[in-house]
Amino acid sequence: MQERFVKRRQHLVGPNSSTLKALEILTGCYILVQVHCFHLNEQGNTVAAMGSFKGLKQVRRVVEDCIQNKMHPVYHIKTLMMKRELASDPALENENWDRFLPKLKKKNAKQKKVKSKEKKTYTPFPPPQPLSKVSLQLESGEYFLSDQKKFAKKWQHKLEKQTEKTAENKRKREAAFVPPMEPVTQDPSKSADDKNDVAAMAMSLRKKAKEFGKQKSLENVNPETYIAASGEAPLKKKRRHS
Repeated sequence: MQERFVKRRQHLVGPNSSTLKALEILTGCYILVQVHCFHLNEQGNTVAAMGSFKGLKQVRRVVEDCIQNKMHPVYHIKTLMMKRELASDPALENENWDRFLPKLKKKNAKQKKVKSKEKKTYTPFPPPQPLSKVSLQLESGEYFLSDQKKFAKKWQHKLEKQTEKTAENKRKREAAFVPPMEPVTQDPSKSADDKNDVAAMAMSLRKKAKEFGKQKSLENVNPETYIAASGEAPLKKKRRHS
């Protein structure tokens, strides 16, 4: 809360007291902003002004809007400058100035959402301390090795890393020389030939099916019924007398 108040008070003063000087010139008042209270050793929260009644009203409005975060003092300064220019014009002296003054809308800046920290379960026992380098060497048995064996082990580990690195670099170099896959373009003449082959195969299958049907019908004929049917004379139809 105190930091917010100090920030807004600084808006009123401005860099190198430029905002305060501009307000003094435009309002015709002497303005004093108490920055630090030395005898109480705390931040000052008082604004004093001396001047005409109209100027004091303007100063009060600027200070209240700044502290309540309604409008920045710079926008008030722009409005006062435009009013001074309009007052100097005798043709616009008795007219309404609202159409000339800037209409500013307050834009609320998006505040960052504070992430809520998850509450950890309370444990009275402290976490286990990480093992030191000597403890790790004691566990692996490296602590009891001689200097020569330690050097040989370190050298072996270095050689393994080096071989892995060279193999990786070789693989990257060879990958640059691998040709890309070319798109397969289908030959239109070949596709037409394939279609013709399929049509010819379909025609041959139809012919074979017809021949097989005829052969099947001949095999299913009963000879006795065929002979009996062929020996009998056909029946004559009776004619109707008109």
